[in-house]
Amino acid sequence: MKRKAIVVSIKGLVLTNKERKLLSKENPWGLILFKRNIKSIKQIKSLINSIKLSVNDINFPILIDEEGSAVSRLRNIANHNVSAQYFGNLYLINKNLSIQMYKEYLNSLCNILKKIGININTIPVIDILRNNTNKVIGNRSFSSKKKIVKHFGQITVNQCHLNKVISVIKHIPGHGCTSSDSHYKMPKVKLSYRDLKNKDFFPFKNSSAKLAMTAHILYQKIDPINPATFSKIIIKNIIRNKIGFKGILMSDDISMKALKYDLVTNAKKSLDAGCNLVLYCAGNINDNFKLIKSVPFIDNFTYKKTSEIYKILR
Repeated sequence: MKRKAIVVSIKGLVLTNKERKLLSKENPWGLILFKRNIKSIKQIKSLINSIKLSVNDINFPILIDEEGSAVSRLRNIANHNVSAQYFGNLYLINKNLSIQMYKEYLNSLCNILKKIGININTIPVIDILRNNTNKVIGNRSFSSKKKIVKHFGQITVNQCHLNKVISVIKHIPGHGCTSSDSHYKMPKVKLSYRDLKNKDFFPFKNSSAKLAMTAHILYQKIDPINPATFSKIIIKNIIRNKIGFKGILMSDDISMKALKYDLVTNAKKSLDAGCNLVLYCAGNINDNFKLIKSVPFIDNFTYKKTSEIYKILR
């Protein structure tokens, strides 16, 4: 499994010749799809089949952000107009019903993903709602109550794995504590480590997830210089040691404006800090090639953890 430490993206509804070459010759770890890549069930199944043929791997990691409600890449072919917060609010009224309904929702969602060939969904969002939480998180979060968020997070991981779909917990170590949107600028958090540990970090602690996605956030009291994605302090001391995450750590999209460097530098800083994979979502073919030639092959740790993912998918 000689793969490059990157998840790439494509521009349109069908693979171009250059995109086929990217997949067949450059060996990315995986590929993420967006609404721009999806028009109909027939079309997306054909596209995914082309991707898997290009890499000669039926279990090649194909990712999507299908959270439902505000973030639904499958909106053209499926109706998932229900938010995480809906289930969190229902939990306060009827715990058993909310869990039953959420599991049924996940079963239905995973069934659709498997039918079209997607095997990794970047859920759950286990950021905690705070009074100042930016609307970019909003109803994507289950609750302002940390135990409810953690509970639904673990249900998501377990239920997805039962359905042979891999989940991705995000945005580690927590995005709910900021009023800014990292798609547009660097969010800065002034809370102490103690405040963050007791609330925002809690849902991520000792998760059994195989994958996690970082937050492009500057936690000023922990590392005043580097956002979490670039921070050896946060990745090693907080995410790995304190939170205890043992899976593959993937950056959030390195083309987001929170990261101020060029793409190649953003990728290098992410990997140097301790991310195992970088995520590139803009789909520009020239940037895809530039990035994939700049990043290393996955290390032994990532290889081992990828093998664990493949065992679930079989």
